[in-house]
Amino acid sequence: MASEKDREDNSAAVGDGNGQQDANRVGRLATADRIIEGAKLATQKEQSMTLLQGIKLYPKAIAWSVLISTCIVMEGYDICLINNFYAFPQFARKYGEELASEPGRWEVTAPWQSGLSNGANVGELIGLLINGWASEKFGYRWTVIVCLMLINAWTALFFTAQNVQTLLAAEILCGIPWGVFQTLTITYASEVCPVAMRGYLTTYVNFCWGLGQLIGIGVIMSMLDRDDEWAYRIPYALQWMWPLPLAIGIFFAPESPWWLVRKGKLAKAKNSLLRLTSLNRETDFDADETIDMMVHTTALEERTTSGASYWDCFKGHDLRRTEIVCMVWAIQNLSGNSFSNYSTYFLTQAGLDSHDAYSFALGQYAMNMVGVFGAWFLMSRGIGRRSLYLYGLCGLCAMLMVLGFLGLVPEENRRAGSIATGSIMLGWALTYQLTVGTVCYSLVSEISTRRLQIKTVALGRILYIIVGIVCSVLTPYMLNPGAWNWSNFAGFFWGGICFLCIIYTYFRVPEPSGRSFAELDVLFQKGVSARKFATTEVDAFEYSINGDLMEKCHDRSETDSKMTGAGKA
Repeated sequence: MASEKDREDNSAAVGDGNGQQDANRVGRLATADRIIEGAKLATQKEQSMTLLQGIKLYPKAIAWSVLISTCIVMEGYDICLINNFYAFPQFARKYGEELASEPGRWEVTAPWQSGLSNGANVGELIGLLINGWASEKFGYRWTVIVCLMLINAWTALFFTAQNVQTLLAAEILCGIPWGVFQTLTITYASEVCPVAMRGYLTTYVNFCWGLGQLIGIGVIMSMLDRDDEWAYRIPYALQWMWPLPLAIGIFFAPESPWWLVRKGKLAKAKNSLLRLTSLNRETDFDADETIDMMVHTTALEERTTSGASYWDCFKGHDLRRTEIVCMVWAIQNLSGNSFSNYSTYFLTQAGLDSHDAYSFALGQYAMNMVGVFGAWFLMSRGIGRRSLYLYGLCGLCAMLMVLGFLGLVPEENRRAGSIATGSIMLGWALTYQLTVGTVCYSLVSEISTRRLQIKTVALGRILYIIVGIVCSVLTPYMLNPGAWNWSNFAGFFWGGICFLCIIYTYFRVPEPSGRSFAELDVLFQKGVSARKFATTEVDAFEYSINGDLMEKCHDRSETDSKMTGAGKA
């Protein structure tokens, strides 16, 4: 039997152990309380921050976000090229077939036109799925850099292609990194800026689409008078001017602090946040408080979301968020976008020559860019994302119906009717970019949870591409005189679909403006109606998540102490 003294010593040892555990527990609870308090202060500061204050505090974040978003310019440029090269005689002679009915005339066959136009879509579908895994595992910077290098390599296929099969392979392969850019640029923009700037930096991505298309049309117009193979090889070669400078710049860019927090690298997250801000311009900013807010939001999402896989996007309240993101993307095509792209077709029918038709297309792409600035102005006047999206759809629906009624114009006035149709389509394009086309980028980035954002936005973009493929197949049949020959009456079809989109938006799309990510998480968790999102009061700190914060706090203390030790050494 153990002696009385041994039993007393053992009891003392156990007591000391329990005491130490209790002390550690109390210490961690105190640390968690401090983090929650810091998160509250940071949230209050962000929500009270004006746009001008945000610009003064986050000028570096704006610059880095603009740089990474510029990757989208490349996709807009190339998609513009392939769809306009079919009318190039030089391109048709190289990659097409001679028409038996018209000797001496060469055309890229309809099946190959469809294959080339949709080849990039196939690659983008693959890239979107890959990005959901790669960017979350390796970080945003390295994922973008690797994709830029792939673009550099596969542009050689475009430049040296000796047959149409090689062109198709190039479209598919380049589509993979383009798919990555589509979602990664939006996510990075939403994570490096405060609430006041989210809507502007995320919608800038749409400006980049328009810029790429505008450059593409400009290059094509400069090549119209060339009669050799360089008419299409020079535009392809110009794609090499983008990747290397962008990759060098992005190499020096700070990683998203939200991604670093999700990985438990809190000291690095703080360093990244400091690189995104200019503290000398805003004395009230506290980097530690902002990191506390990120830690709190991440812990809250871990509490309500079981995992971070694609399957988790379809579980619980995340299913609703995935559904809304997917539909917001799909509505871009369902509201008549594919029909509006045929403005040059109606103008050509009215008797305009190729140069004039391309000039109208140039004006339409320029309006795409102007529309982004117009949307920024409307948002700065306090108009919410939901309101812009909903009222924009109402305007688009009305114009589509007018286009349908223009089909009743008598044949002797066909030229006037075609000019009116093309003009209204240009007005449709401007309205679209002021509202649906631009605001979509902000909605999808804010509605999805931080933990599943990359995957949720990727799923939404996949549905967008699938719907776009269906629309691009149906629209030519509607307009082709040798097929359904609906002409203007196709406006009634798209107007009806657009009306259904209005009903969906009214009942399902919420207003995320001015809300922190944590508040949005709570609103979705509570199942608040989309129509009441803007008016519902919510406290993101009412939930007890101290247990979830313990490990985060512990990781932070360890990481900071290691960095401090390294500094002293």
